[in-house]
Amino acid sequence: METVILAVVGAHLKDMPLHWQLTSRDARFVRATRTAPSYRLYAMANSTPPKPALIHVTDGAAIEVEIFELDVAAIGTVTLEDGSEVKGFVAEPRAIEGAEDITALGGWRAFVASRAPAHGIP
Repeated sequence: METVILAVVGAHLKDMPLHWQLTSRDARFVRATRTAPSYRLYAMANSTPPKPALIHVTDGAAIEVEIFELDVAAIGTVTLEDGSEVKGFVAEPRAIEGAEDITALGGWRAFVASRAPAHGIP
């Protein structure tokens, strides 16, 4: 069986709403890492569950990703900080129409955490 190494950046991360789509296909977690500093991360508009769009640019930032191994599929390519390339969900430019640029947060988990209600003592 031919496999592919896949980078995920948002709703497919462990403990996120779409992670089951990987586990149901027997994807194997390989490692957590960051992309090369040549991506921008957006929170897509009108997306349920909320999903990010990872866009390759020349003036980006390193974004947190998780690497999985699974059967070959038609998916994009993401360059990691060490220069290696893995398959991943890379969005087309039209995906960011109306989207919020969340690159400065450094990853999807940080974005989700920034939207969580504060848990403090009043």
